[in-house]
Amino acid sequence: MGVREAEGSMGSAAAGVVHRLIERRETVATVESLTGGLLAATIVEIAGASAVFRGGLVVYATELKEQLAGVPAQLLAERGPVDCDVAAALAEGGRRRCGADWGLATTGVAGPEPQDGKPVGLVFVAVAGPDGREVRQLDLTGGRDRIRGAAVTEALRLLADRIQAPESPVASDG
Repeated sequence: MGVREAEGSMGSAAAGVVHRLIERRETVATVESLTGGLLAATIVEIAGASAVFRGGLVVYATELKEQLAGVPAQLLAERGPVDCDVAAALAEGGRRRCGADWGLATTGVAGPEPQDGKPVGLVFVAVAGPDGREVRQLDLTGGRDRIRGAAVTEALRLLADRIQAPESPVASDG
């Protein structure tokens, strides 16, 4: 996938999320490590984002994951920053700290070198919402830009999957 294709994919995913959140009257916050603000920037590119985007944290340094996003220090010490439970804690921390309905997080290794024994391309995206948390592990290939772009797209798709269902079941007239 080229850079233009990746940008189109990210924008399309962001547009769907923003519009669905507007319909649901819900908000989102982001906590980013490897994407370094790209997820938040992709969301705010969409007209109407101000109605749903509460804010975001860029916690590139491991200690900031604890200090700003509230990830337990023991979890970071035991597992390191690239971990499924850390991703879930980042999403929940962003949700709480920014006062949003949904928290969306990214953590992983964009390269060019492995980090703490974790391979380049290992990424976790997570969402935390009113009905719990979900984490997806991604094993991505390519350079830094491709990995970061794919992480943004997949994080947005994860949130989209969680908000596709109507807020409440539709009653049938039987």
